[in-house]
Order: sequence, then C-alpha cells, then structure tokens
Amino acid sequence: MGSRMISAAAKVSILVALAGVAMPAFAWEPPAEAQSTLASGKPWDEVLPDGHGAGVIHAAIDIAAPPSTVWTILTRCGAAHLAATMKSCKVIQGDQHIGWDVRERVTKGSLFTPSIRDVIYTQYTAPLSVRFHRVGGDLKTEEGETRLEPIDGGAVTRVVYVNRIALNTVLPEAILRAAMRHATPEVLVNLQRNSLAAAGPGSLAAFTPSNQKQGLK
Repeated sequence: MGSRMISAAAKVSILVALAGVAMPAFAWEPPAEAQSTLASGKPWDEVLPDGHGAGVIHAAIDIAAPPSTVWTILTRCGAAHLAATMKSCKVIQGDQHIGWDVRERVTKGSLFTPSIRDVIYTQYTAPLSVRFHRVGGDLKTEEGETRLEPIDGGAVTRVVYVNRIALNTVLPEAILRAAMRHATPEVLVNLQRNSLAAAGPGSLAAFTPSNQKQGLK
C-alpha cells in the first residue's frame, strides 16, 4: 500500500488507545460581554494560555439556521469550505453515522506555523455536539468540543467551540495563540456563511452583510 495509507498495525494501535477513554465535557459558555457581539452575527473568541505550553480556545457564533443544517456543514470531512489552510481530510476508521470516527487531517504551513498532520478520534451526538481528541500526528495536545445549542425555538443555532491545543514544536506560546486567534473567527464565519446558504434566503436575511464579516470582540 502507499505511504499515505495507515497500516493495519497502526489502526490496531488507535483502537487500543481509544479503549476505555472517557471523553471530557467542556462546560464553557460565552460570558455576558459576548452577548451583544453574538446577537449581531459576529464571532466572539478568546485564546488563553493554560500554563503547560498549550493554548485554550473559547469561541462562539450565532447562526440563523437550525442545528440540523449547521451540523451537516460542520461534520463534513475536508473542511476546505471552512478553513483555507486545510489541505486534506480523510476518514480512516469508523463513521460519524455510527457515532464516532477517526480522521486524518493535513493543514498547510505558514510563515510562523509548520504544516501539521493530526489524527483525531471524534464522538458525534447528532445534531448537538462533536467531541474530539488527538490520537496521533504532529500535535502534542488537542482535545475539545463543538456544541450546537438551539435558541429562538430552534430557528437560530449558537455554536460553542472549545479546544485545548499544543504543537509538538518549540514554537513560542504567544505565536501559537496568535495563530489560533486569527484562524478561529475565520472558521466560524465560514461555517455561518455556508449554513446560511444551505438554509435558504430567509436565513441569509437574518444578519446584514456587514455582520457576516469576521468580527472581533
């Protein structure tokens, strides 16, 4: 088989690594000062150090579409429609429709960050939550959750994103946090734009064009 195919032994190792692993819950909610930003259709985010070489991302955005629509866009493998840095994505084990899968993703490098290959195990609770953690690849740490919270009777979805991530390199923490601070709002805005388009013209009118642009808190 080609060099990009994961061997049978590697797949067994992944299964062993997953056995008995309990996925943590992430209880973060957007604070009071984020509410006006979210109500305007803009993303709110913060990136904090955890004291152990990792950055912790907290982010959210409101999307005028039901969770089922946002879910379809969010869980699609190959997130080039969400992140310009995504080079490839493939499911190497499992299937989200049975509640879990293992995905290998490769991102493009930049001036300050290298190209990254990560392998993540993901648990799906459709259409409300995606929990994930690292089981291989170049990252030192990656664990988090994306929640879809219905509001306004389910007409609007609040996307809440939490991720603790560290590179397996000597990249300074400040540069890592800056890279995450730039990338996260872009992904959320792209998720919003794609979800609104999928939901139809009525949803597209919920936020003005200026509100659909990347916004910072």
